[in-house]
Amino acid sequence: MEPSVASWVAIVRLMRPQGRRGELLADPLTDQTVLLTPGRELWLAKPGASEPSEGTSPLKLEDSWEPTGRNAGRWVLKLSGSDSISDAEALSGYELMLPASELPPLAEDTYFVRDLVGCELFDGDELVGKVIGIEYLIGSDGKRQEDAAPFLAVQLADTASSDPEEAPEESTAVSEEQTTSEPELIPFVRMWLDSVDLDQRRIVMHLPDGLVGAEG
Repeated sequence: MEPSVASWVAIVRLMRPQGRRGELLADPLTDQTVLLTPGRELWLAKPGASEPSEGTSPLKLEDSWEPTGRNAGRWVLKLSGSDSISDAEALSGYELMLPASELPPLAEDTYFVRDLVGCELFDGDELVGKVIGIEYLIGSDGKRQEDAAPFLAVQLADTASSDPEEAPEESTAVSEEQTTSEPELIPFVRMWLDSVDLDQRRIVMHLPDGLVGAEG
């Protein structure tokens, strides 16, 4: 029976089949890898939904592992009922959720990936852009470097107009046209972090001069 809880949290987004026996490649929405242990029950939800899809039953996680190489930082999951490529294709695009009551307590200054994505990043009072993803440092062995700070993938705000009369009154949104450009990667390090307000979807940092827009 579905647990009676007030809130749910998505922990992975299912991407595509990864194997012949129904395995799926998944993008993590949290770095709490303890949540991906075999035997755990997970619920299907549409992307961005606040709760599981109506009428769905939990899927049991039969196996999970971290791939190396170009898919490092992601997960491969084997779910109950997904035993073929066609089964995996039917699940692709969904998210897997857990009741919030099952989540381990987060350490101080620790956040779920899903909570950070969509926030606007400010350098002091200046808008940098919108967080569209989280990326991780991958070592030469193809595995994620656990001790390295993650990167905020930030779509930079539109600063093309230098004429204040042409600038919109509200400039705290990132232009949809700019999503075609490569995001800026900003190290999400504690020493640069001033505040995170998830209710206001706002992250404030004090970034070193020249970091944003620097060519590497």
